[in-house]
Amino acid sequence: MEAQQSRRAEEPPPRRRADRRAAEQPRRGVTRRALLLTGGAVGLGAAGYLAAERPRWMYRVPGIDRPRKEGEVDHRGAEWIAASGANWRRADRPYDFRIDRVVIHVIQGDYAVAVKVFQDPGHRASTHYVVRTSDGHVAQMVRELDVAYHAGNRSYNERSVGIEHEGFVDRADTITDATYRASAALTAGICDRYDLPRDREHIVGHVEIPGTDHTDPGPHWDWDRYLRMVRDVPVTSRKPEDGDEAEG
Repeated sequence: MEAQQSRRAEEPPPRRRADRRAAEQPRRGVTRRALLLTGGAVGLGAAGYLAAERPRWMYRVPGIDRPRKEGEVDHRGAEWIAASGANWRRADRPYDFRIDRVVIHVIQGDYAVAVKVFQDPGHRASTHYVVRTSDGHVAQMVRELDVAYHAGNRSYNERSVGIEHEGFVDRADTITDATYRASAALTAGICDRYDLPRDREHIVGHVEIPGTDHTDPGPHWDWDRYLRMVRDVPVTSRKPEDGDEAEG
């Protein structure tokens, strides 16, 4: 009896049933479910704040796209004609891929042919812009935000804007003054938007892309004249700010 009383004296006071059950349970960290639930609540709160505030830096975060509107264009005066979605892929340039080149193409055909093939999902290629020879009309078929399949080189596709020109590489008469003037204004605007020097390092021909088998814009493309015209375009564009919408 004394020994039993002694043992009882050494034992801690009896716990309540709930305390005993808690003590018997093995210690665990925060559960995945709890993290998901609390994290989701925090995320929803943050999303609500960001939706209300929409700070400009948020558009630099992967997975958060800048606002878009159907039919908007990046170059003032361009006509929006959408290329097939099979001929480009969605991106958020220059925040996921830095733009550092303008690539000059010649179609080897007419304007209508270029527009038609870029709308064909089986073609698997497109450029951002197409320039018409007769009057310098510009069609935009892929947003500059996105990656057009035009260069035949994935890295160059991701880092460049492609401009297709109506004409033939072996016929000088198909590259007109209207072509050069419209293209020069277009290229100058692209360079200004992405802080690119208006020079031959950053304005290149399709023939110069590593791995390509194309020869455009060909020997009749007057690079000296073209670059002079590009540099003569007044600097009217500005670098797009986070969250800015394109011209419509």
